Amino acid sequence: MQQGTVIRAYSGFYYVEIDKEVWECRLRGKFRLLKQTVLPGDRVKVREGGEKTGVIEEILPRSTVLDRPQVANVDQVVIVLACADPDPQTDLLDRLLVQAEAAGLLPIICFNKTDLVDKAVVDSLIRIYIDAGYKVLPTSTKAEAGIAELRNCLKGHLTVFAGPSGAGKSSLLNAVYPGFGLKTGQVSRKIGRGRHTTRYAELLELEPESLVVDSPGFSSLYMPEMDSKNLGEMFPEFLPYIEHCRFNGCLHRAEPDCAVKEALHQGKISPERYQHYLIFLEELDSREKRY
Repeated sequence: MQQGTVIRAYSGFYYVEIDKEVWECRLRGKFRLLKQTVLPGDRVKVREGGEKTGVIEEILPRSTVLDRPQVANVDQVVIVLACADPDPQTDLLDRLLVQAEAAGLLPIICFNKTDLVDKAVVDSLIRIYIDAGYKVLPTSTKAEAGIAELRNCLKGHLTVFAGPSGAGKSSLLNAVYPGFGLKTGQVSRKIGRGRHTTRYAELLELEPESLVVDSPGFSSLYMPEMDSKNLGEMFPEFLPYIEHCRFNGCLHRAEPDCAVKEALHQGKISPERYQHYLIFLEELDSREKRY
């Protein structure tokens, strides 16, 4: 029995990387009867059936599961936002950060294209998110800034990249690992077989034990399923104050003696981030009222 990582699933076949080689595998019938899915990122045990072919006999326990894109065992997300061209959408950034927190992923923020704006603009963006408790990297492929640090952040992780179109996700990956040759909707070098398609998540290998997810799905605008009372916990800068609110389950909106709002008034929480929190809270409230 061999053990490996599923790097792609397509048309009933599962492509599993085992000892730096890709095997084409089918799924044992018992999994289909149980309607159990196998996802890219799954660690599996495979019984050999022929040269670089086999049957998946066991799916090892997962640490995380994402729905968009469908992939297992991702442990961090790199969210890429351009400082210009296009202008930074911090509301989208905060939405993606909530998704990451809800999924149990470590978020890393890349403010990309720093060569297009003044240093003061970059510093003001970075300061908001460093103060909120996030790891932030200023990057520029043109100036080759932050590339080595980003490469180090990817080592030993299964990482999904997210961010709006034009932010420079593919350019950053090409800078980190030029062998990918990523283009819009196309991949020239990857683990696995066949032509790239955005309908399926696929894992690309930086180096052994360092993988990234080739998929645009994490950039969607949805708010994850959660109780509105838990939204505040998705904002790390709120956490030191939540336990000091007068009421358990405080929504930090209109309640008296709210420690989060007091921290906001003292300049300890970004007003822009707080406004985005209120927008997301209203979305969750509306969803709960519908159901």
